[in-house]
Amino acid sequence: MNQDDLLARLNGIEWNDFECKRALKGVPDDAYKTVSAFANTAGGWLVFGVSEQNGQLVVTGVEEPDKVQNDFLTTLRGGQKLSRAIAVEAHRFEIDGKQVFAFHVPALPRLEKPAYLKGDPRQSYIRRGAGDEQCTQTELERFLRDAAQERYDGAVLPGIPIDLCFDEATVKWYQTQFVRRNPEHVEIIDPIEFLLNWNFVIEQGHDLLPTRAAVLLFGKGRYVRQVLPRPVLDYQRIDAPFDQWLAEERWHDRYVFEENIFQTWQGLVGRYMRIAEHPFSIDPATLRRNDDPPDYVAFREAAINLLIHQDYGDHGRKPSIKLFVDRTIFWNPGDAFVTEAELLDPTEKEVRNPAIVKAFRRIGLSDQAGTGIRAIFRNWHELGRVPPLLRNDRARKEFELALINKPLVTDAMRRFRQTIGVNLTREQADVLAFALEQAEDQQISLTDIRGLGISTTQQAKQAADYLVRQQLLDPISETLFQVRETLKQRFLHTTGQSTPQATPHVAPQVLAMLVRVSGEMTRQELMESLGLKDRKHFSDAYQQPALNEGMLEMTIPDKPQSSKQRYRLTELGHAVVKSAIKTAE
Repeated sequence: MNQDDLLARLNGIEWNDFECKRALKGVPDDAYKTVSAFANTAGGWLVFGVSEQNGQLVVTGVEEPDKVQNDFLTTLRGGQKLSRAIAVEAHRFEIDGKQVFAFHVPALPRLEKPAYLKGDPRQSYIRRGAGDEQCTQTELERFLRDAAQERYDGAVLPGIPIDLCFDEATVKWYQTQFVRRNPEHVEIIDPIEFLLNWNFVIEQGHDLLPTRAAVLLFGKGRYVRQVLPRPVLDYQRIDAPFDQWLAEERWHDRYVFEENIFQTWQGLVGRYMRIAEHPFSIDPATLRRNDDPPDYVAFREAAINLLIHQDYGDHGRKPSIKLFVDRTIFWNPGDAFVTEAELLDPTEKEVRNPAIVKAFRRIGLSDQAGTGIRAIFRNWHELGRVPPLLRNDRARKEFELALINKPLVTDAMRRFRQTIGVNLTREQADVLAFALEQAEDQQISLTDIRGLGISTTQQAKQAADYLVRQQLLDPISETLFQVRETLKQRFLHTTGQSTPQATPHVAPQVLAMLVRVSGEMTRQELMESLGLKDRKHFSDAYQQPALNEGMLEMTIPDKPQSSKQRYRLTELGHAVVKSAIKTAE
């Protein structure tokens, strides 16, 4: 974070990755709750020397900066106040003669969560919105389960009878798939010997005991329900668009799967065949389509992702697949252990249920390690649709993936592209289409671009840089870009959309100035309304961007330096302010 980034954040609001503390002469006690919350969730910035006054973040400064910084960093390294030593990234700024610190607290790895206070795991915190919330007992148990060295699905279950618990048809089906997929292995006919060979059954002394993964994958229904006292999956088909359906309305087809995981998968395939876009047949032996078209591959990988990565120790929440007419939503208890960007990398990733994951991969029911989410995005893009939506909520420990049945490039976009006079490859055209029509605030990140079927971050950056050189995008940072305002307005005009319906994204500091413009005001009056004294900073961060984007105009444009110069909102500026006020209400 540099000083401009910090100033921009200070003109916004505190949120899930940004928290400010006054810290005038010392480190406030509640700062360590925020450290715990950031470390246990997704990381974030903790800023000292900033106070909230009348709903605004104001720089008040740290009066004893060396003491505050040393005390804070020493405490974090000491591992006494917090259960873990936490290495933060520290930045020191001077703003209007006042000292401000910005510390980036990283998210801890799975094995080191939760970070808690005073040696008491119950004093673990998570970040939700702009607040630090103490973990409930259930949330703490989720952290501890994920942090355990012995994985939950690999635990031995001594109370389950080895000779009664397995569904013979499921085990036989799996053995057949295994031999078909792995002809180089010696075939093991006896089912118990087979399961023992692959560590689904463990030998302890003179006893053979099933693992939790074995019962979940191959068990008879009553033993599955004994180990998992909630459904494996709640499947719902809802014959309505997502935005028009109310939760209290009845679904049109529903099945609650309480069988073992492989039986659940077989039943799910059968139901998918009924609603597939194009009729198809499936090999009953392998449960795979012979042609594997993109729509089926995307659904298959998303459904298997749900089955193999859910938190089976979470007995209070059940996973679900909801099929609407315009999207399919896969929801899971249990978050991914990596970021969204890392999910798109073709590398091996740490997983919650390694035994269950390997069981699927041994028979080819999932793409090779680390490529499942990548395959979903790639195949959905082949269909010409907008990228799937991912939500990996580390605070609530839940994961959601939505396949949106909506074209990426509309007819209006194709017509507009013919008017811009720039030759674009398909990848570059897709990036522009997504930024103009699909991206929130018409901003697009390198991760968004990779979701359009572009393999690497380097290739995504090359596509974005080309659009910047063609003056179609403007860089916000090294990884974030937005549609150039002139192109945005041209697109709105060409497609018949009015400006107020699609107001542009505005930097927080620019918006803070716009809402204070009343009639015609001098530069000094604008600065005073914002409490600013540095004319260069005001010009660079507030005034000039608003002028460049056409939201602010001079009353004497042909004489910029006139002593009688005033500034007023343009029609676009009024629309932006109106939209901001409506949003705030």
